[in-house]
Amino acid sequence: MEIRPFAPADETAVVALWTRCGLVRPTNDPRKDIARKLRVRPELFLVGVDGGRVIGSVMGGYEGHRGWLNYLAVEPERQRQGLGRQLVAEVERRLRAVGCPKINLQVRASNEAVVQFYQRLGYSVDEVVSLGKRLEVDEAAPSDRR
Repeated sequence: MEIRPFAPADETAVVALWTRCGLVRPTNDPRKDIARKLRVRPELFLVGVDGGRVIGSVMGGYEGHRGWLNYLAVEPERQRQGLGRQLVAEVERRLRAVGCPKINLQVRASNEAVVQFYQRLGYSVDEVVSLGKRLEVDEAAPSDRR
């Protein structure tokens, strides 16, 4: 798998990947999320490509205090082959290169398999409460919903 920065031509494939992986929610329009990311540190939005086809993604972020991981996805039939681990390692490398001291991420509490995946990569559950406030309400396009 080649890991490279996201390119605008990848958008349809990435949204389809996120949909197949169950990452698209009605409150987040994935195309708007992509557009927002491309305005802030786009070099941290990575895709994994095999044979010219997008098979993975990870969206990294860093605002000078903490790094964040979002939208880690690997084609369902290609999971458990180390591809997610490779994507995380590459975004961690890039975050470390810009001086990021710590990475945060959020996983739905019910998704124990993903929590265990990250724990195997050295992440631990922080004793914090995650709060959020929507400043813009998105609706995923009907074709992106599952």
